[in-house]
Amino acid sequence: MQNKYEGRTYEEALQKCLRTLELDETELYIDVKELEPSEDNKNKVEITVLPKSEVIEYIKEIVQNIGNALVSKITTKVSDTYDVLNVSIYSDVNPILIGKDGKNLSAIQTIIKQSIFKKFNRNVKVTVDIANYKNKKIRNLKYEVSKIAKEVLNSKVEAHLDPMNSYERRIVHTLVSEFNNLETISEGEEPNRYVVIKYKENTY
Repeated sequence: MQNKYEGRTYEEALQKCLRTLELDETELYIDVKELEPSEDNKNKVEITVLPKSEVIEYIKEIVQNIGNALVSKITTKVSDTYDVLNVSIYSDVNPILIGKDGKNLSAIQTIIKQSIFKKFNRNVKVTVDIANYKNKKIRNLKYEVSKIAKEVLNSKVEAHLDPMNSYERRIVHTLVSEFNNLETISEGEEPNRYVVIKYKENTY
């Protein structure tokens, strides 16, 4: 539930909020609005706050409902890192929840984001991982890209990688930028956009 607090300054409104809720500022989503001046309302600020704990409990409820629908045992852990809620899911049907190439996982993440917006009218940054699937995939991606980058360095023949999402492409660009004499470009249209690793001669 989102609550509103007023004060002559943001700090005054915030202190009212923190005393009432007995929470730390880092445990809240906060929106700030300057109120229109009037005879009895000068230089006032209104803040709207939502405890992150409420969003986290709602996420766990959504995931539990998914588990109930699949008649499976499911556990959820949610951590907050720089206002990003990291949702880790473990179950006895992980392959089903992940889906082919992680499509079901992506769908679950979308469902959670849309459900949060519908309930709280707020866009909350959420990332979802199931049985550490994303981390394993990124480790494998980095290993394969490093191997291909070394092959391009030796052969000087450019390599066209498989299509991947924007997050994975950023990882490739960053990783390859650490190699001298290599550069990357993205080509193609979504959802088939891919990265090309090219050899480049020194210009000095």
